[in-house]
Amino acid sequence: MKYRQLGNSELNLSEIGMGTWAIGGGDWGMGWGNQSEEDSTEAIIEALEAGINWIDTAHAYGFGLAEEVIGKVLSEWREHVIIATKCGVLPEEGNKPIRFISPQSIREEIEGSLKRLKRDVIDLYQIHWPSPLENLHDSWETLIDLKKQGKIRYIGVCNCFIDELGILGDPEAITSNQPMYSMLERTVESEVLPWCENNAVGVLAYSPMQSGLLTGKVSRSWLDSLPSNDWRKHKVDHPVVSPLQSEEGLAHFLSFQSELSALAQNRGSSVGQLAVAWVLRRSEISSAIVGARKAGQIKEICAVSEKPLFEDEVDAINQVLDRYESKV
Repeated sequence: MKYRQLGNSELNLSEIGMGTWAIGGGDWGMGWGNQSEEDSTEAIIEALEAGINWIDTAHAYGFGLAEEVIGKVLSEWREHVIIATKCGVLPEEGNKPIRFISPQSIREEIEGSLKRLKRDVIDLYQIHWPSPLENLHDSWETLIDLKKQGKIRYIGVCNCFIDELGILGDPEAITSNQPMYSMLERTVESEVLPWCENNAVGVLAYSPMQSGLLTGKVSRSWLDSLPSNDWRKHKVDHPVVSPLQSEEGLAHFLSFQSELSALAQNRGSSVGQLAVAWVLRRSEISSAIVGARKAGQIKEICAVSEKPLFEDEVDAINQVLDRYESKV
């Protein structure tokens, strides 16, 4: 496993980070289906044994469930593991998520996260979504204050574009930004990635496999087999899965997937490995967050760190992307 420095911090992160969105289970509105604690524990241990030294989580993931599982596992792990967690997604009626940040709610959330994670200090604490926008500045100042109090080592944000980053003020205070970035979601390339590089802000890319779409496993039967409490099944208008809802859209995607599969096979990789390697090709990226629900999933992806893409492979992938994007 290779490691990269996170922005202006002293943290050196494994190029692959362990994502725990799915470990939050299926009962909070944006879950991935039911999840056993045994499977979650085995997935985390496998990630650590493969050289991953940091875990990405959030209060929102099962509204504390993912953090609790992580806390249990790491309390028995012999080495320090970097933990990054988030605030700003709260439960409303029916345990459904609502995006909300405020100084008061953040101070309440961090106490809960510290307790569940069994930590005295959180390595990286992030605002999950900048919503409502009018609360962003004061909420960021709250993170700065919590850092001064010693409850946080470094502070960052997620899902922030240029305007939101500007609201935060001094870039030197920002350790990281965590945007969605994959072959199919490239919005951050034009402005956000250059801004982060110019200001020494680390970039933690989430969903490099586009929430499972860039694994080579998509088919009509795969979509139909997703459990009813998997968000990809019931959030059909979400931009990640909405292109697959029509027969024409699915056909275009399957053609694209077939071309990616051929490129992956040529280099002895899976489509998932190809997708993560494509994200890590960018020097601005500090780490790519890869989710895992059970043992056997993340170990394969970790091999990407030792097998980066060659320039001609990047060119071939981009040609496939261009053909796909011209049809959607």
